[in-house]
Amino acid sequence: MKSLDRDTPQDQDHSGSQDALVHQPATAASRARFNLRSLMQGDLGFIPVILTLALITIYFQLTTSGVFLQARNLSNLTQQIVTIGILSIAAVLVLLLGEIDLSLAAVAQACAAIMATVSVYQGWNPWLAILAGLLAGALIGLLNGFFIAVLRVPSFIVTLAGSIAYSGLLLVVMGRQTTLVVRDPVIRSLAPTYLNPVLGWGIPLVCLGLYALGVWYERRKRSQAGLSVRHSSQTALQLVGAAAVTIILIFLFESYQGVPQAVMIALGLVLVFWIVLRKTPFGRHLYAVGGNAEAARRAGIGVVRMKITVFMLASTLAALGGIMMTSRSTAVATQISSTLLLNAIAAAVIGGVSLFGGRGSVWAVVLGALVIGSLDNGLDLLNQDQSVKNIVQGAVLLLAVTADAVVRRTGLKGR
Repeated sequence: MKSLDRDTPQDQDHSGSQDALVHQPATAASRARFNLRSLMQGDLGFIPVILTLALITIYFQLTTSGVFLQARNLSNLTQQIVTIGILSIAAVLVLLLGEIDLSLAAVAQACAAIMATVSVYQGWNPWLAILAGLLAGALIGLLNGFFIAVLRVPSFIVTLAGSIAYSGLLLVVMGRQTTLVVRDPVIRSLAPTYLNPVLGWGIPLVCLGLYALGVWYERRKRSQAGLSVRHSSQTALQLVGAAAVTIILIFLFESYQGVPQAVMIALGLVLVFWIVLRKTPFGRHLYAVGGNAEAARRAGIGVVRMKITVFMLASTLAALGGIMMTSRSTAVATQISSTLLLNAIAAAVIGGVSLFGGRGSVWAVVLGALVIGSLDNGLDLLNQDQSVKNIVQGAVLLLAVTADAVVRRTGLKGR
């Protein structure tokens, strides 16, 4: 039995062949039911999250007297969630395995401290300093992956212990200082820089074109292989919606100071990992291991190698998130944010990634981070206390996890 998978090509192929066998002379009513069900699968399965985000936006737009959707506030909002978004990509990769990584926030801060230390005290070239931070993240991920994949220690225990240990590493690296200001102009310009109008319009439109080309190519390839394909109206709705959102956001950004470079870096990472997960053997193997590790092993997939690779990628992404956070704040501190890790995991889960593994899409990062960021930003505009923000975000996360469990249970019963 399989759970409903909105983003796993193998499951979609398999279910498509089953539908072809079971529903052969389909009536108009059955076709309508199938189309409605298929509308909630694939990339359009995010519709409930999009509706939730729309309700949040409308509420804060009304209660803040129109400030929420002003270009300046939207620019600030998107830059605020860049670090959460990058860490959430790492969380997605690990969750797709059916594992958990509780060390992401500590890794982000520790690797950022390593970058800042070699930059400030050793006078390293900024790109070498950034590379040092990323390599430190990769080594941490290798260590985590070794204990989890080779020694088979539960990921919850390994990464919880790692979170404590890497917090200690942060203190060792920082020494007696509680805050270290980074003065290198290259590092400081990574996050707060705005793209000029040519790049601000050109890069997103090129990415949008590549996305449309990928969707068309996948549809054509599946059709030639005799597999089920989405209805043309569904594909058109998907592409038109992506184009509309992209153009509106670029227009709003350009009406303020331009498209933030940090936002483009985060979206570029999402696009890259979407291609990797959907179009490469690595992605197919990752979903297979997350769906059933033993079956994947018997099919010849290197489960140990896959887990080590994913944890290395996750910690490297966490290091990048810490570097971007340092660039935006121009300093690194010994105090690790108490909500950064939870917000990163919450963004992935709210976006539809299953906690049980094997189901979800990296695009969940965008929607989940926007939901988390919108709640935080909107409540700040209303001058609400941190206690209120924590309660609201916790309630939204609980609803998302509950919905995931209900959908999974319903899907299993329906098989």
